[in-house]
Amino acid sequence: MANVAASFLEIIAEEDEESPAARRRRLFRESPKAKLLRWLMGTAYACHPKRIADLPFLIWHTAVDMARGGTPLPSSATAHARPDTFAGVARDITPERIITAARRGFFPWCHVGPLKWWTRSERMVLFLGEHHIGKRLRREMRKTQLRVTFDEAFDEVIKACAEPRKGRPQLTWITPQIMRLYAALHDLGFAHSFEVWSVDGRLVGGGYGIAVGRVFYTESQFSRESNTSKMGFACLNYHLAKWGFVLNDGKDFTATIDAMGFRSIPRAEFEAILAEHGAAGGHSRPWVVEDDLATVAA
Repeated sequence: MANVAASFLEIIAEEDEESPAARRRRLFRESPKAKLLRWLMGTAYACHPKRIADLPFLIWHTAVDMARGGTPLPSSATAHARPDTFAGVARDITPERIITAARRGFFPWCHVGPLKWWTRSERMVLFLGEHHIGKRLRREMRKTQLRVTFDEAFDEVIKACAEPRKGRPQLTWITPQIMRLYAALHDLGFAHSFEVWSVDGRLVGGGYGIAVGRVFYTESQFSRESNTSKMGFACLNYHLAKWGFVLNDGKDFTATIDAMGFRSIPRAEFEAILAEHGAAGGHSRPWVVEDDLATVAA
């Protein structure tokens, strides 16, 4: 009788556990207030003095493309010089189309309005043999008790990347639609995350991106404690190099990735690298951290 009761309790416990689909429905949400703030901040972003001159071009090309029904897949033929380099409104976007577009150098991105395809005339990339870790960060990595993992909390990482940043309340392009698409890419084995864990098991940093062949596209990162995403990112780049990847694409300039050895290359050079390395190779086995932060720092 006791065994029957124990089995019954185990069944109830299993039924009470949150399914992956339920967890994603809970995580991949945006409140009406958050959506309004995102639209306000996104509009302000587009109207910034250094971008406002391109706004009429964006509005015009978006309207024309929507009137045609949108762009299923971007290409050089759909790209425009202004804004740099808008390639159409994403129509019937799927995870498979994101990968096909990535192999051509395009990605989906948008703060407000319909999701749009983009590339860049200049790409900020890291040739993995040029990866640089600053002396101060190396010292922290040698003595830290933080732990880095890959692909253990993808859903939580992409949700955290969408959270408001200091000085940029609710300015995010990682909408629930993007979360669902990239979570599906994770299920298909293309999207990957790195997680940084505190000693007491809290998620304190991380990031995610997609792998196409031997090229990795970094999409976003977050930190809840000082330098946590930098340490995790250094660990990721170390393993990408170890696994035979040739390039990590960061898309646009930031001071953080510039300090790590990322540099700008022309779009034509980036597309030539994709043509050679974007279709095959990469890391087919499960993504598991093979060396700890102290080893990476050394």
